[in-house]
Amino acid sequence: MAFVITSACIGEKHGDCAEVCPVDCIEEGEEMFFIDPDICIDCGACEAVCPVTAIFMEDEVPDEEHEYIELNRRFFEEK
Repeated sequence: MAFVITSACIGEKHGDCAEVCPVDCIEEGEEMFFIDPDICIDCGACEAVCPVTAIFMEDEVPDEEHEYIELNRRFFEEK
């Protein structure tokens, strides 16, 4: 299980989440940040500092945001 960044991050890109991540699994994309699910250690540091409440545990992502689970995965697969 990993954390997932959702649509609230689009256009915001504050970067607080990437700064506190102890394993550097958060990377900046064109419009938002993404979390690498293969590296995330589920510590929750990023969720706690997100100023726009865009970060959720994968199993807690709101139904209308489920597409972001795959978008986070795909971002790292396409690199």
